[in-house]
Amino acid sequence: MIKKEMIAMLLAGGQGSRLGVLTSKVAKPAVAFGGKYRIIDFPLSNCINSGVDTVGVLTQYQPLRLNSHIGIGIPWDLDRNVGGVTVLPPYEKVENTEWYTGTANAIYQNLTYMESFHPDYVLILSGDHIYKMDYEVMLDFHKAHNADVSIAVMPVPMEEASRFGVVVTDENGRISEFQEKPAEPKSNLASMGIYIFSWNALKEALIALSGQSGCDFGKHVIPYCHEKGETLVAYQFNGYWKDVGTLGSYWEANMELIDIIPEFNLYEEFWKIYTKNDILPPQYASQDSVIERCLVGDGSEIYGRVYNSIIGCGVVIEEGAVVRDSIIMQNTVIKAGADIYKAIIAENTVVGEHVKMGIGEEVPNRLKPSVYAFGLVVVGEDSVIPPDVCIGKNTAVSGVTVPEDYPDGILAGGETLDVESRSLQNRLEAMGESKDDAGQEKAGDVL
Repeated sequence: MIKKEMIAMLLAGGQGSRLGVLTSKVAKPAVAFGGKYRIIDFPLSNCINSGVDTVGVLTQYQPLRLNSHIGIGIPWDLDRNVGGVTVLPPYEKVENTEWYTGTANAIYQNLTYMESFHPDYVLILSGDHIYKMDYEVMLDFHKAHNADVSIAVMPVPMEEASRFGVVVTDENGRISEFQEKPAEPKSNLASMGIYIFSWNALKEALIALSGQSGCDFGKHVIPYCHEKGETLVAYQFNGYWKDVGTLGSYWEANMELIDIIPEFNLYEEFWKIYTKNDILPPQYASQDSVIERCLVGDGSEIYGRVYNSIIGCGVVIEEGAVVRDSIIMQNTVIKAGADIYKAIIAENTVVGEHVKMGIGEEVPNRLKPSVYAFGLVVVGEDSVIPPDVCIGKNTAVSGVTVPEDYPDGILAGGETLDVESRSLQNRLEAMGESKDDAGQEKAGDVL
């Protein structure tokens, strides 16, 4: 019989809509981070560094890149005959087939997977946070308190506590009250979305709540366990932890990596961050290039000037181009004479000659003011920016754009240019117009 003391369930199916065009084609955990990594590398590395060698990765939204990145788990030493990493997408059942409709519902739909390992404990993780944590220490805390549920928490400023689930504890760390995103929080101890459940407590709660629409840990499972009188304890974490769910926090977390003494250190020997590495040549910097306070990925070629930036693998920055305070992801080309300031440019993008990004005053984005903010320019992957155009702050561009998309050669601050959505809408409208009066498709129409 296969027996594992603790297994991990890693929730990695979120769309990450607050990252805008960065997640139009990939799930948030698959977004590049720190030049060579992807966000999901951090919880996966934490697992193997903590001795957790059985991980179920629950995927749903745009899973292709995530699946190919994880593969059979070789980079994280999770290619095991027993346990290892298993990708768990939603699947068709005899009855009640459905997508994952909430964090706890996703776990519930994989009860059979978990039961196959006869675990004593189940570790629930999110796939979109940047941090280092020894889950074995948290498990020891769970055992020492004879807990049914342990919630990892960390102190946050009181004015930000309403964004999180918060816990109220006694002097022994036992949770007396749990509030999910309260308007008036009673504590500043915020849940990190990391839980350890004793298996029997988790299984009973998931089955009892299986009929709950959109069943979620913070809204349903934790309150259910608390009301039943089970022992809930708070494991306080005092290290670096960052939820990179917004463009501002994502940009800030990347920029913190290039501090002289970074708060989050990628260079520690005893706690390595593992990732899938492509076979790439070394970086190249020309004689006239300038590189100051940057992380530069393998295979990149720098001929221009780069300051305070994160440069992914296989990026080319041509002569005369200037990049400042920006994140340039894999296989992007910045053409000669371009001037890039405070931009996030996704993978496989071409920025034309003499393009200027990040100009002018900050004005709110007209379409999504809460998403495209922080003074950033955000460019989706596989995009093309034509030569000689200017792009203001709090803007977003996605798709292969042409000069005609930029009135007077400018995308003004606060504007959004998404030619992919526009072309899709045009195609849908054309399909609607292609029907004859009887509502039948004309010959040659694609169904």
